[in-house]
Amino acid sequence: MPRPDLDPAPASGLPPVAEVLAGPVTGLAATDVERARGLRRMKLVALSLLGFAAVVFLATLRLDHSGFWGYVNTASEAAMVGALADWFAVTALFRRPLGLPIPHTAIVPTRKDEIGRNLQSFFTENFLTESVVRDRIEQADVARRVGAWLQQPQHARRVTGELAVAGRRALERIDDADVRAVVVDGLLPRLAEEPVAPVAGDLLDGLVRDGAHQPLVELLFTELHDWLAANPDKFATIIEDRAPSWAPTWVNEQVVLWTHRQAMIWVDAMRSDPLHPTRRAIDDLLLSLARDLRHDATVQERTEELKARLLTHPQTGDTVLSLWRSLRTSVLAALDDSQSGLWTRGEGWLRELGTNLVENDAVRTVADARIADGVVYFSATYGDELSQVISHTIEQWDGQEASRRIELHVGRDLQFIRINGTVVGALAGIAIHAVAQLLG
Repeated sequence: MPRPDLDPAPASGLPPVAEVLAGPVTGLAATDVERARGLRRMKLVALSLLGFAAVVFLATLRLDHSGFWGYVNTASEAAMVGALADWFAVTALFRRPLGLPIPHTAIVPTRKDEIGRNLQSFFTENFLTESVVRDRIEQADVARRVGAWLQQPQHARRVTGELAVAGRRALERIDDADVRAVVVDGLLPRLAEEPVAPVAGDLLDGLVRDGAHQPLVELLFTELHDWLAANPDKFATIIEDRAPSWAPTWVNEQVVLWTHRQAMIWVDAMRSDPLHPTRRAIDDLLLSLARDLRHDATVQERTEELKARLLTHPQTGDTVLSLWRSLRTSVLAALDDSQSGLWTRGEGWLRELGTNLVENDAVRTVADARIADGVVYFSATYGDELSQVISHTIEQWDGQEASRRIELHVGRDLQFIRINGTVVGALAGIAIHAVAQLLG
């Protein structure tokens, strides 16, 4: 049977003593059992003081009040008044005292929704403000602590493993049909509509003028040189097929050898000399193409036509999907292999990040600022929705449940009001009796 001291309005209107003598609390979560026991103990203490004051009052009621016993009797009487008054005040928060329909009692059950909204406002206005959030982030020293944690190899590896698991799950959830739909129905048609010639011209011009294309040119000439060195027979076959049939064989062979040798020298010179005339001619050609892409209407039209044919070709979607499948397979294999380069680079990057967060003041300051900005943005954007959990949860409780839950958490401390009321009442009674004696 539920305890009356935890029910908002006992139907039987039990007096205070029954709050302690009623049966054990039922229907409570395990975490609330200890709170309920503490609440019962404090109620017993407060009630015992009231009972003690009542016994003293009755015992000294017919004694001589002109001396010491007068002080004792008056103190006990005032103690009872203070105890009863504070019992009424505390009890009125959670239920109607003695079950009587006294106005402005049972405040929690009858005004729980308003209380929930006030708690929500209090939480939002005092805990989710930018100054409070930034001050808390600064005090927490989040970046340094995260950096020190990431410096440990086992921690960096653990984070890498968690990221690998999350990455695998994310990749496995991406369906090929969804990829095709995004590419074929969304990306390719949008690209087909966007003019690319001016953008390509600007990009090409910038790359050539900055020399960013030089590594690619060197790579092409290096590959060509290596191919010539490794395939003289294939080169000879290509040249001999174009030699005059009437020329003697030995002449053709000498011509082929000389041509192969000159080709090797020419390609090697272009590879090693950035100022080689051929490479400068290539630069001029690329700059001319960039200029035409930006300003020549004919070149732009042809470029757009080529782009449209490429993007709208039925095979383009299949090619993109095939590339996606190959990329996903490679990434999944790397994620599953803890010895793969992806894992190794990931761990190394995390440890390096940890070192920078600990040792580099500039990096740590920026990281703390970014963390604070993120938390502030989150609290400013979603703070109201977050704090609404308080009011929504309380609104879902009925009056009795709200009263019980709140009393379990704060009721034990509220009993000190009853105890203090008893003590203060007794002291006030002594003072009043002393004044009466002096004035009498």
